[in-house]
Amino acid sequence: MYLLELAGEDDAFARCEARSAASAVSHLAPGLATARGISSRGVRGLAYTHRASELIGTTNGDIQSARLLLELAGIDRDGSVRVRASRVRNTEIDTQEVERELGSVLVERGFSVDLDGPDHELRAVFSDSAERRSAESSSGVRSEATRGGICALGWLAAESARDFGGRMPTKKPFFQPGSMDPLLARAIANIAGAAPGKTILDPMCGTGGLLVEAGLLGARVVGADTQPKMVHGARTNLTHYDLDFELFRGDATWIPIQNNSADAVVFDAPYGRQSKVEGDLATLIAGALDEARRIAPRAVIVADRSWAEVAEDAGWVVENRLEKRVHRSLTRHVLVLSTG
Repeated sequence: MYLLELAGEDDAFARCEARSAASAVSHLAPGLATARGISSRGVRGLAYTHRASELIGTTNGDIQSARLLLELAGIDRDGSVRVRASRVRNTEIDTQEVERELGSVLVERGFSVDLDGPDHELRAVFSDSAERRSAESSSGVRSEATRGGICALGWLAAESARDFGGRMPTKKPFFQPGSMDPLLARAIANIAGAAPGKTILDPMCGTGGLLVEAGLLGARVVGADTQPKMVHGARTNLTHYDLDFELFRGDATWIPIQNNSADAVVFDAPYGRQSKVEGDLATLIAGALDEARRIAPRAVIVADRSWAEVAEDAGWVVENRLEKRVHRSLTRHVLVLSTG
């Protein structure tokens, strides 16, 4: 089993993205999830998961319980180690004291301490927990997390690459107001299944933010937009990141490519208040979804409202409906669709 340290406030959205890099992802506590298996490469590319660790076990959210869990756990490794403790949400724990206590246990068991380049890193993560839960450590030791909070211990296995700041919309060669931030774009690309050997199509590509993130995950990306300015700008951005892409001016309701030629379609739908096609927006979305179903077996769409009924009318099965709050006046609705 693995422990996933989630990022942000929207755990459901983070777990949905994490399923692109982990199996059997399930809720553990606020900010935490478990998984049966992981892809280290996949975890590195996640936006809303920070780390994955081999789970030792869980216990009550206090220092002495954490120490007892570690003392009782079986450890099949040696060498140098460092301990890192962190708090999730509003948990009140002295993380430095945690690191000292758990570090002393490991030293007693023959480990040397190396804070700069250790062979292993022990993660101790504390979260508030509104539920009574129990778990079993890797050595068969059962422990219980109560309403006072939960502590999860694990050996760090993979970390996500936190390099999104350099790709913020305003830092790209071509920028337009309202462009999607790279964290959300990366998550959408992951949910769509972007990976080496996959082809991702965005028929409303705008500045190319979704295509950039899908391309950085190794996918071949194809984009279209009705505005020549956007096609040119997206080409500038994609070229800047040296990605494998194809772009053309086109209508999302009629894309000149063959049936079943992509693995997934993604797009950020025009927002009604800003769109030049506001009066016929529903027709545009319906047409785009109908065309997407011809091209790929999977789609992920983002909009300022839910288009679930329109998607179902176009023959899609709605696998998941998610919401991502951007600010007080904007919540992005994310639909994950499949052909069934």
